[in-house]
Amino acid sequence: MQNNVTALADHSDRDIAGREFLAFTLGKEEYGIDILKVQEIRGYETVTRIANSPDFIKGVVNLRGIIVPIVDMRIKFNLGEPTYDQFTVVIILNIGGRVVGMVVDSVSDVTTLLPEQIKPAPEMGTALNTDYLIGLGTIEQRMLILVNIDQLMSSAEMGLIEALAA
Repeated sequence: MQNNVTALADHSDRDIAGREFLAFTLGKEEYGIDILKVQEIRGYETVTRIANSPDFIKGVVNLRGIIVPIVDMRIKFNLGEPTYDQFTVVIILNIGGRVVGMVVDSVSDVTTLLPEQIKPAPEMGTALNTDYLIGLGTIEQRMLILVNIDQLMSSAEMGLIEALAA
């Protein structure tokens, strides 16, 4: 029985570490999300507003016949007034079978992180609730705030995706 517990612990470490993360920026901070959740990356385009939706939901777009809600992460995390320019991108995510778009300031690269490069997120007053953080990824002088995008997008406050089965 002891070996099974050890195997499970090793497996969960491997799930996070040695994985690839898409790095993107919001304001002055750099974030990372699991590349396996990313369906595509697109330039920002005009969205159709939905009446009575929260401010952070910019609206919807028709993506090859699928109506996709678009979330502006700067508004969601109170990071100042968003500006939309040639660098603004929409990361199209596939989470729990639902397609959701996430507006970010820019996308930089895909980074592979090893176990020793991921540290637990400290408890502090960040714009992002630490419940939605995997940890902090460090690559030389660079630090990525690793977001558990499944948990964030399926949270009750987002109201976009049914809570995912654990």
